[in-house]
Amino acid sequence: MADKTYRGVEEARNQLPSLLEQASLGTATVITRHGRPIAALIPIESYGALGRQQSLLPLAASGKGLWGRHSRATVRKLRDEWSR
Repeated sequence: MADKTYRGVEEARNQLPSLLEQASLGTATVITRHGRPIAALIPIESYGALGRQQSLLPLAASGKGLWGRHSRATVRKLRDEWSR
């Protein structure tokens, strides 16, 4: 998504058909309110790529050993410390 334009809320509202046509051609539009970005109108192909959730499988067992050799004792110690 190389092309990007910026439009204020009122301008975007007035130009929506044109902005939709531009999105179908690959141009994204950032909609601003008082100069701050609040939304984006992007081509649907870009949305599909951004909206995919990444797999959690690479994180499997990544916490192994995080609490030491005896995790139950470590958690108990932390709870006791918290209760003081």
